Amino acid sequence: MPATIPLTVTNNSGRSGAVYVYDLGTLLATGQQGWADAGGAFHAWPAGGNPPTPAPDASIAGPGPGQSVTIRIPKFSGRVYFSYGQKLVFKLTTGGLVQPAVQNPSDPNRNILFNWSEYTLNDSGLWINSTQVDMFSAPYAVGVQSPSGTQTTGHLKSGGFNAVLNDLRGQAGGWAGLIQTAPDGSVLRALSPGHGIETGALSNSVLDDYINRVWQKYTSSTLTVTPFADQPDTKYFGRVSGNVMNFTNSSGAVVTSFQKPDADSVFGCYKLLDAPNDQVRGPISRTLCAGFNRSTLLVNPNQPDTSAANFYQDAVTNQYARAIHAQMGDGRAYAFAFDDVGNHESLVHDGSPSSASLILDPLS
Repeated sequence: MPATIPLTVTNNSGRSGAVYVYDLGTLLATGQQGWADAGGAFHAWPAGGNPPTPAPDASIAGPGPGQSVTIRIPKFSGRVYFSYGQKLVFKLTTGGLVQPAVQNPSDPNRNILFNWSEYTLNDSGLWINSTQVDMFSAPYAVGVQSPSGTQTTGHLKSGGFNAVLNDLRGQAGGWAGLIQTAPDGSVLRALSPGHGIETGALSNSVLDDYINRVWQKYTSSTLTVTPFADQPDTKYFGRVSGNVMNFTNSSGAVVTSFQKPDADSVFGCYKLLDAPNDQVRGPISRTLCAGFNRSTLLVNPNQPDTSAANFYQDAVTNQYARAIHAQMGDGRAYAFAFDDVGNHESLVHDGSPSSASLILDPLS
């Protein structure tokens, strides 16, 4: 694997004005945080401060309308950001880079139209995704090219951007409040529902009806979780007792327990649904998280349910994830953290990538 590979950014957005591109991440060889310039050279971040200090300008001039720009990306675990019209504001704390957090109304990037892709490039190849885990904003697709062909994911259907927004506007219960607009009234993004709870747009009780029904069902029946597709004999059995769902293994020993989650835990797949990087609790939690977000836990006592036809069918569900998946050209998205359960995520991977692509799509 070469030290860098080319990434071609193509601007099909139909927007006039400047585009800025950033390649920020952790250099896998050393663990240092920093940025890469257009040639793929790594630059470590300088020490930050408290309060945070401005980061060096890591922007790369992006493509004009209908144009492409090719940069080189190094062996990073990181993000490729792009912004329209304005450079993004990055700052450094003593702990490293402060990523934009537009759910915070005082974030300096709140009124900038931008988005990012996440990628890992290492000796085993390239993984690059389109993500909506934090927000649904300026549409884009990603691709990887190799001797075996080209893979692409992330394109919305024609009209898909506005269709997602209109879907949210049509949902009762605060979902329209996820949409953030610029001072001129133009739409910037829809926040993910977890961030919507942070801002007060959504109530943390928005999923209570569904969660209560799940807890009630498994008070008197068993939820069977088979977390590893390649290990069909590894099964865990969930029953609710005293408002706690206890999971036992095939020997009957309790291996982990979950308190009844709230919407924030479900949307973020954390807190009461924390998923440590282990071989028991994490995989069970991932499965529960996917089942709650997709509202498959009542209709199928065997999880994960990986059939997209069964997803988001309950009236109480992750409406944000449902709307996004419905408008993706290939049905795939990263609309919540564990959307990869059953391989429904918008990710492409190749072990021998010759190049990668980032295609900026229209906001329509």
